[in-house]
Amino acid sequence: MENAETLTQAIIEMEEEKAMALTRRLLEEGTAPMAIFKAYQNALMAVGKRFEEGVYFIPELILSGNMMNEAMEIIKPYLTEEKSRDDQERIGKIIIATIEGDIHDIGKNIVATLLELNGFEVKDLGVDIAKDQIISEARELDADVIGLSGLLTLSFDPMRELVEALKAEGLRDKIKVIIGGGQMDEQVRDYVGADAFVVDAVSGIKLCKAWVD
Repeated sequence: MENAETLTQAIIEMEEEKAMALTRRLLEEGTAPMAIFKAYQNALMAVGKRFEEGVYFIPELILSGNMMNEAMEIIKPYLTEEKSRDDQERIGKIIIATIEGDIHDIGKNIVATLLELNGFEVKDLGVDIAKDQIISEARELDADVIGLSGLLTLSFDPMRELVEALKAEGLRDKIKVIIGGGQMDEQVRDYVGADAFVVDAVSGIKLCKAWVD
């Protein structure tokens, strides 16, 4: 029987056509959009691990990221059916980006979508974004929160450098920093100096809403 685990395995094995077909079929059969996202998240964590072990290389990272982006376009209508707040006043401003040195979205796109659906003004800068650009955009937007995504362990130092730069520019007390990705835990949060870490999208949305309330 094909299920979310089958989807996860298809993504890990770089079976793009199969993964997209499964994504559509599972959604049509009533599988929760967030369960589909979790399957992609689990797969991308596994891909990242294979990359760090030297089993996979940049092409596999790019392909898995492309699959995630394509899946987001499939999933998004199902999310907007569940909840739409486009006609409501924005409750906060968030800059979101995958930090310099990491080219993976790892849920960044779905987090950005969910934030928008929950009333936030979101500026998604993309992937492999330098700290100076993130800080400049946050200053221009007058952001309440900076959300940093990173799958690989090599993303930890750039995240830490961004937090230090915020301190140097006198912005640290004004802007919350949240980090996300499969490798994140309390030890990483402490090393980076972020306000919080999350490993799933829903927790991140709840936390950001609590910060701006």
